[in-house]
Amino acid sequence: MTEANRALVLALQLSPDQMDFVATNAESLEEAEEDRDARPRVVMIKDRVVGFLMYEAPADDDEARIYRFMIDRTYQGRGYGKAALRQALDEIRSLGHVRHVSICYAPENEAARHLYRSAGFVEEGLDEDGEMIADLVLRTQMDDL
Repeated sequence: MTEANRALVLALQLSPDQMDFVATNAESLEEAEEDRDARPRVVMIKDRVVGFLMYEAPADDDEARIYRFMIDRTYQGRGYGKAALRQALDEIRSLGHVRHVSICYAPENEAARHLYRSAGFVEEGLDEDGEMIADLVLRTQMDDL
């Protein structure tokens, strides 16, 4: 995330039926400025901005939380979300201290449910806001020995 691509991130759009599923990118970027643990990431294909993701992975916690993730409506259905999620999980895994990753989403968001399930996330139930919580245990090289 840079100042140079900030306007492009702000211009990303969801389809009208998805707008209630995630905070706006403007809200997310404002939050990132105030939260030192927030790690905003731009999803790019070559030189084109196609999405936005934000997570936190505090050094004193073995859990990372992906709490913003969107792909622009014109780029959905092309595998970019799956690739971006895979890359984010690789980045989180490389931090070395994270053992599991959680994500929350609206239970009626079937596209999100399918994406996260295909990545290995397991639904744990609804949180106090009525969002589905899903968790992924990260495998490490030590787990394979």
